[in-house]
Amino acid sequence: MEQSKSGSREISDLGARLKAERRGRGMTLKDLAERVGCSVSMLSKIENDQASPSLKTLHQITSALDTSIVRLFTEADGASVNLYRQGERPSVMLRRKINSPAISIERLSPTYSDTLLDANIHNLEPGADSGGDIQHEGEEIGYVLEGAAELTVDGQVYQLVQGDSFYFSSHLPHRYRNIHDGKTRILWVATPATF
Repeated sequence: MEQSKSGSREISDLGARLKAERRGRGMTLKDLAERVGCSVSMLSKIENDQASPSLKTLHQITSALDTSIVRLFTEADGASVNLYRQGERPSVMLRRKINSPAISIERLSPTYSDTLLDANIHNLEPGADSGGDIQHEGEEIGYVLEGAAELTVDGQVYQLVQGDSFYFSSHLPHRYRNIHDGKTRILWVATPATF
């Protein structure tokens, strides 16, 4: 892991973890690309850390691999109290295209195998978005810490500003984007743990 601009420890082996998961399931890049609906070339770039997937694409990949983002980063079960000090939280950087605005997802909760609750801070660069609709089991709640975002749930668009909170059922198609000219930060909590 390497230190990011926000001071968190960026997870630098996302591609390697995805590749190991794919190979462990005996799948070729072509098999996975067909299930995900993207090109073999794009998957190869993601696995070799030459490209970063959007949040939507990452969800599609993990779903096709019959796993979750949380399981990719599962830590050995630890103590009953877990602390991530400021500047020491693990994070992963996601973007739709090379050199496009990124979303950095900073972990607040551990990724133990039996974790039910998932909490993160989504840091959105100006213009960053989740890459399209996402759907999965569970519930989500969020609080805008800084900036402004547009949240779309089941086709309904909501404008959110600092201090606003939201809740929705995760089975509804949802996506979000930064509509602020600066960074937007959202405290995001979901259950069961999906990220």
